[in-house]
Amino acid sequence: MIIRPYQLEDKSEVIALWKSCGLVRDCNNPSRDIERKLRVDPELFTVGFIENTLIASAMGGYEGHRGWVNYLAVDPEFQGNGYALQMMRDLEEKLIARGCPKINLQIRSSNKDVLAFYERIGYTIDEVVSMGKRLIPDS
Repeated sequence: MIIRPYQLEDKSEVIALWKSCGLVRDCNNPSRDIERKLRVDPELFTVGFIENTLIASAMGGYEGHRGWVNYLAVDPEFQGNGYALQMMRDLEEKLIARGCPKINLQIRSSNKDVLAFYERIGYTIDEVVSMGKRLIPDS
C-alpha cells in the first residue's frame, strides 16, 4: 500500500470509503469535516492506495498536548491485511516527529471490532469519560 497526503481529488472516494465503513453519522457532515481538516495540519490527513484504488484513510491531529486520530478506515474488502496498522504506524511516526507524547482515540463503545484492533496494536482504555458539546449546529 502506498500512503500519501490527502488531495482534493480524493474527496468523493474518501467519503464513499467512510460510508462503506459506517463512519458517517447524521451529526457529522463528511464534506465539512474534510474542509475543516484541510485548514489545520492537512499533512496529517492521509490516504492509502493499492495500485490506483483508494482503500484507506486516517485523519490525525495534534494540538500540542495530545494527538488524535479520526476516520481511520479501510475498505471492507481489504480489511484484515494489515492496512489499518500501516496507516496508524505512518500517522504515529508523523506525530512523534512533532513531539506528540500520546495519542487519544474516541471509539464508540459498541464497536467491539475496532476496540479489539486498537488493543492489538498497543492502545489501552483510559479510565476517562469523553464528553462533547456541539458549538456549531449541523456540523
